[in-house]
Amino acid sequence: MKKKSLKWRSGLLTGTAGGSDWVKRAAARAMLRAVNFRDEDFLKPIVTVACPFTNATPCNAHLLTLGETVSLEIEKQGGKPFLFGTPVITDGESMGMEGMKYSLVSRDLIADCIESMHESYQADGLIALCGCDKTIPAAAMGLARNNSIGLVLYGGSILPGRLNGKDLTVVSIFEAIGSKSAGKMTDKDFHDVECASCPGNGACGGMYTANTMASALEVLGISLPYSSSNLAVDSQNRLSRDKLADCRKSAEALFLLLEKGIRARDILTGKAFENAVTFVLAIGGSTNAVLHLLAIAREAGVKLDLSDFSKLAEKVPLIGNFKPFGKYVMEDLHKIGGVPMVMKMLFEKGLLNGSCLTVTGKTVAENLKETGKRPAGQDVVYSLEKPLAAKNCHIRILYGSLAPEGAVIKLAGSGITRHRGPARVFDQEESALEAILAGKIKKGECLIIRYEGPKGGPGMREMLSPSSALMGAGLGREVALLTDGRFSGGTHGIMVGHISPEAVDGGLIALVRDGDIINIDADSRTVDLEVAQSEIKKRKAAWKKPKAKYPRGVLAKYARLVGSASEGAVTS
Repeated sequence: MKKKSLKWRSGLLTGTAGGSDWVKRAAARAMLRAVNFRDEDFLKPIVTVACPFTNATPCNAHLLTLGETVSLEIEKQGGKPFLFGTPVITDGESMGMEGMKYSLVSRDLIADCIESMHESYQADGLIALCGCDKTIPAAAMGLARNNSIGLVLYGGSILPGRLNGKDLTVVSIFEAIGSKSAGKMTDKDFHDVECASCPGNGACGGMYTANTMASALEVLGISLPYSSSNLAVDSQNRLSRDKLADCRKSAEALFLLLEKGIRARDILTGKAFENAVTFVLAIGGSTNAVLHLLAIAREAGVKLDLSDFSKLAEKVPLIGNFKPFGKYVMEDLHKIGGVPMVMKMLFEKGLLNGSCLTVTGKTVAENLKETGKRPAGQDVVYSLEKPLAAKNCHIRILYGSLAPEGAVIKLAGSGITRHRGPARVFDQEESALEAILAGKIKKGECLIIRYEGPKGGPGMREMLSPSSALMGAGLGREVALLTDGRFSGGTHGIMVGHISPEAVDGGLIALVRDGDIINIDADSRTVDLEVAQSEIKKRKAAWKKPKAKYPRGVLAKYARLVGSASEGAVTS
């Protein structure tokens, strides 16, 4: 590549020495000399490296090392890296607390940080690192918003914990809470699960939100093939060889994108999003993918809505056998060929569009030419001919009187498509969890947790604590949980989330009372409140919108700006 022949947007050296442009940039050059820029460096492209590092979580604790490694690789390619940090809110550690309200908020905040740093320095390229859940869609949103040249690099999945010959993940401890509260687990067993669940750095190991979204970005083409299943660290908690190789390959790919002028929106097309949705449905991914893919598509200027998920679900069977509902973790997918192997399966059956461009500079079809076939004799990924579950058996979009703008249910091949029962209503997550742990929730009931939506929470908290407590207490197939909040990728059971309009906007979920009959029928794609219209009118007339929970600060701003979950809960 003839780097000096290209005109870099950073413009740190323009014209000839002594010219007016040269003079105007003198202050910038003077400051950059203090951070080791030399005369020849002003001719190089500036590459921003977004690094959501924190030592507060294993998901991102290794990202500073990853960012420094990527920066060195950028220099080897002839660029100058600007490494910067972003916020990181870890769902697993803030789950069930007020702090969890900042999690979804952080997605848009991180995207704002990436935009601000990249655009303020007029950088030429961008590599956005990511680890924990919200950092992943945020990385793609930051690229898409201004149609930047760049790519996303996932920090990788954690190695599974091991206890008594079984794989453990962070969800193991959440479900253990329910088991312990129900008297099904000793103190020692509970402590053993806690100590063994997270053995080192990397994002949560099952097909939860982080691995779902990292895989979806790989399918979208905005990250490199195999990079989403390459593990974060080795058994010594050092960056894995595969992840080190990802750093080098990402820097090489970025300079190819710069040379060819390939921008984010050249890759993030409507067909690419259809590919990503198809993959999520096939692999058994998190319901959060609905929220995040809608948000990324909006930033990319692509029309994607809930109906697209329903249309694609009619064609796609469930083939991934991954936790939380299945047996396996991301490491197991890595061993049998990673995301490209599954993509090849789908492509050969006409379920993926092969013409979509990717950050390799090649199309999906070109990338898959050398990809291996599905290995026989394993049940990590089933064949499309004999899937784990039939078409339309994973994520479904529901409508009805309770959710006229839509709601999301994850079936995950469970076979549970219907539930009808009396409502037990709670206006916040904590009170619902207390009732579950106290044994006050009975079989057949419909647990309603409201005022937890994007505006009402604010922040649309994940209901992993109550959903896991239900599973641990043995009620996962007997009690439905409905909310205007959302669910963790680790959630399974009869769970209906993203109910829109949300309670704080006067959605019908705000009018539900204890004892009302709720009818969930995923076969008919409906979720209804069985209360007479005359009674609903009376309740609506008496309902008053609650006062804002937060008068100032980040959550107050978010509540004012955020849109409906049915449109991705975006603030722009």
